[in-house]
Amino acid sequence: YPHTPPPHHTATRVSALGPTSASASAHWPPLPSKEREHGRNPERKKKRGRQAGAEEGSELASSLCRRNDPHRKPAQMSGDWNERTRPLLLKNHHHNGGDERHGNARALELEAPASRRRSFASVPLLALALSCLFFSAVALLSRSQAPGSSALASSPMQSTLRGGRMLRLFRAHRWCSHRRAARQQRWSPNSRPGIGHGLGFRGGSTREIGTRAVEIRKGNEEATAASNFIKTVINQDLESGATNGLVATRFPPEPNGYLHIGHAKSICLNFGLAQEYKGKCNLRFDDTNPLTEDVEYVNSIVNDVKWLGFTPDKVLYTSDYFQALYDHAVTLIKQGNAFVDTCTPEEISNMRGTVKVAGTPSPHRDRTPEENLELFEKMRQGEFKDGEAVLRAKIDMANPNMLLRDPVLYRIKHSPPHHRSGSDWCIYPMYDFAHPLSDAIEGITHSICTLEFDVHRPLYDWLVDNLYSPPRPHQYEMGRLNLDHTITSKRKLLQLVNEKKVRGWDDPRMPTIAGIRRRGIPPGAIRRFCEMVGVARSESRVELAMLEAAIREELNEKTPRIMAVLNPLKVVITNWEEGRVEEIEAPLFPESLAETLPEISTTTRKVPLTREIFIEKDDFMLDPPKKFFRLKPGGEVRLRYGYIIKCDEVIKDPKTGEVVELRCSYDPNTKSGTQQTRKVKGTIHWVSADEGVPAEVRVYESLLTVPSADEAMAEDPSKSLMDLINPNSEKAMSAIIEPFIQEDLKDENRVGEDSLPRYQFERQGFFALDAPTGVGSGGEISTDSKIVINRIVGLRDTWIKEVKKAEKDKASGRPERGRGRAQAPSIPEFNQVELRVGKIVKVWPHPDADRLWCEEIDLGESTGPRTIVSGLRDHYTDEQLVGKKVVVVANLKPSKLRGVESKGMVLAASNESHTVVKLVEPPADADVGKRLSASGIDISEFPLPENPINPKAKTSVWPKVVGKMRVDENGVPMYDGKPLEISGIGACTVEELKDAAIG
Repeated sequence: YPHTPPPHHTATRVSALGPTSASASAHWPPLPSKEREHGRNPERKKKRGRQAGAEEGSELASSLCRRNDPHRKPAQMSGDWNERTRPLLLKNHHHNGGDERHGNARALELEAPASRRRSFASVPLLALALSCLFFSAVALLSRSQAPGSSALASSPMQSTLRGGRMLRLFRAHRWCSHRRAARQQRWSPNSRPGIGHGLGFRGGSTREIGTRAVEIRKGNEEATAASNFIKTVINQDLESGATNGLVATRFPPEPNGYLHIGHAKSICLNFGLAQEYKGKCNLRFDDTNPLTEDVEYVNSIVNDVKWLGFTPDKVLYTSDYFQALYDHAVTLIKQGNAFVDTCTPEEISNMRGTVKVAGTPSPHRDRTPEENLELFEKMRQGEFKDGEAVLRAKIDMANPNMLLRDPVLYRIKHSPPHHRSGSDWCIYPMYDFAHPLSDAIEGITHSICTLEFDVHRPLYDWLVDNLYSPPRPHQYEMGRLNLDHTITSKRKLLQLVNEKKVRGWDDPRMPTIAGIRRRGIPPGAIRRFCEMVGVARSESRVELAMLEAAIREELNEKTPRIMAVLNPLKVVITNWEEGRVEEIEAPLFPESLAETLPEISTTTRKVPLTREIFIEKDDFMLDPPKKFFRLKPGGEVRLRYGYIIKCDEVIKDPKTGEVVELRCSYDPNTKSGTQQTRKVKGTIHWVSADEGVPAEVRVYESLLTVPSADEAMAEDPSKSLMDLINPNSEKAMSAIIEPFIQEDLKDENRVGEDSLPRYQFERQGFFALDAPTGVGSGGEISTDSKIVINRIVGLRDTWIKEVKKAEKDKASGRPERGRGRAQAPSIPEFNQVELRVGKIVKVWPHPDADRLWCEEIDLGESTGPRTIVSGLRDHYTDEQLVGKKVVVVANLKPSKLRGVESKGMVLAASNESHTVVKLVEPPADADVGKRLSASGIDISEFPLPENPINPKAKTSVWPKVVGKMRVDENGVPMYDGKPLEISGIGACTVEELKDAAIG
């Protein structure tokens, strides 16, 4: 790099709380091993006896002070150091308002001559008090300055500290600043290294301590050095005058597909730099390959950039420079730096050599410039067919970088015609030729690419150096954005569109900017997310949770709160008068937000309460576990903003046994907001059955079932991209929404990026109106057809987080979390049992038992069929069993039955005397391996436990689950009164038996 230190190509993984420690090495130069041990030895911390809350901050701060000179030799120090030099320990104790959450340094090890310390100690008490008052005044003045200002650059405090020859404090300063900003942003320190300025004193105020070792020229420079190395480069170039005080960037997409979230990072970076430095940024289409380009893609890219909130200085095309690029090629030929090669593509490829073997020069490499000019003109006039001739640079066929082995600069393409120039040109420049020279033509100063173009930079420099004089553009590479469970390859996204796995480029499940916009994610959330991720030279993969956190943070500040029921269960309030409608006033925003939104004219809405309402099915259970504070038979719960109701009667479907209606009574003296004294532990949301608005709500999950498709396919070559697509990535639900939404959709005052109606459905998540026409980019909201709502993102899922934490503790052998700490919730019993559809493929008698069959049952597993032993021999023949679909308990611990290992259990029902035994049969259309659920139970909500179930253990969940299974009077197998079923296909059945046990 001409202007930057060498890159640290360190692969990192960024979590929702920021990069791991490996990422930090990409921003701070690595320490020698001795220094690393010296600064981070936990035994040294213990010996020093620091305060428990300050151990980490003080030790790390002091170790960073010493990191550049661990042996502390006076001869290496700058200034008039002598043998009397010894450490002075200054401790920053708790002051009024002080808080270690703001990153206050508890101890900083400073160097000061002993003579000066002795003289300072002898100052009379009055003089000392006056000095302290003066320094406090200086500190107060420093607070009012900008975060990056150097208020103490010439203050008496700094002079005193400089008189003490304070050395190597810059890194401690930077670390503490980093901690402060990280705490304020509610992220871990590693998420945005280097953000913030100053050491914390007196309740979190900031002040900068100058040092002889480091002169801070700009407060901004230090903050951006670690989180955005490009800004460091620009600051250096502006200071040195390398770019004549100009900053010019560009965003150069190829119009061969829709942009995705990875491109959003580049858009925000390039346009953001131009805005920050008051420069320019062009949108330039790299349209040098007419085979894959389309005007549709051009228009979509223009809309995407506009939607993200940026306006290009100019919208340009590489095809604008076709003549200029042709002239540059002629110049290279005249210089003897390019030649026309008429070898076949296969011959050119073979002559390139390999990584270990040098290439072979082309037999046409030594043609004269005149001959090359004549052949190049014939190429231009269309006298060669496709592939018969190319223009190549003449560089070095033995170069270790294979891209410098006489690369191709121009190739011939007679068809199809170009989308802008038509048939005017039949030769087109290669990207590696057009990219650097287009930058130079436009006067770009900083050309930013992703890391895969690192090896292309020498060719970039070679072309620009041969055709332009300084100042010229320079290329810089950054790590691309890789997001967990997300496809960031236009080629793979095009495959999904072509194979109809999605509805189009703007499908809300797609990571394209068009899909993101249609899903309802606001552009501010994408800009916020890109800022969180930062810019580094190392490759990283970001957890999806970080994007979701950015979306929640953006939406939480702007979206109104309303109620919606996604999975309705009817409730009749029996003591409510027929036809009575009571309008309850409810806030649209929390009180804390309503005060910060002065532009919002309406902060409340009317919610109608009627005799019949809908609640969520999940808010009612017939046989609830402990600490279930929602509705249950005989239980009470508060309706949000309304009254307390009590469940008096449960009505079931006579055929399926499913709960279809609840009969409840309400207490008229318990209305919310009144002087009532009754309290209940649970509050649920609801919607009026008569006044509610029906809508289709689409809930989305990740498109991929694995974090990285490329890694999964590399580990298992037999898998294709289609095998990794999540079949449950979209789920449509018939919902009921409170009537406020219908009035809100008629609002004609929506403008700008926030024109798309977005809401927070209480206790559900953030949702937006589905707008396939692209509201916010010229489209209109239509309320004539059925309302379709897309879920943008759910609310924070603390339950799953606690479950995973509990499983992690159990796996590591840690004791259960004790009293006074958060108790990890247990997974519901049914969700711990894995019931799957199996198909019996082979049956044979057990060698040592007359009543047992041995069966091979296919569960759709890659390991092949399982061997399961069952006691069905007295009730079914082998001919009756082969080919039959059954329900298998698939996660039981394998056990031996008379010497044969059984890897599961076949589910069957029997009468009380066990003389009649019938199989529990799944729906005929059910696929092998499909998992069963019970009506109203979401089996995807909780992960299956990693350890198999031991049915004989005292604490085993299996006896509890099977104890609640029974065939009802209609012959339907039930769990806790809910039919066993496969979602979207149908319920299981049992032949002949009714009111029988299952086991």
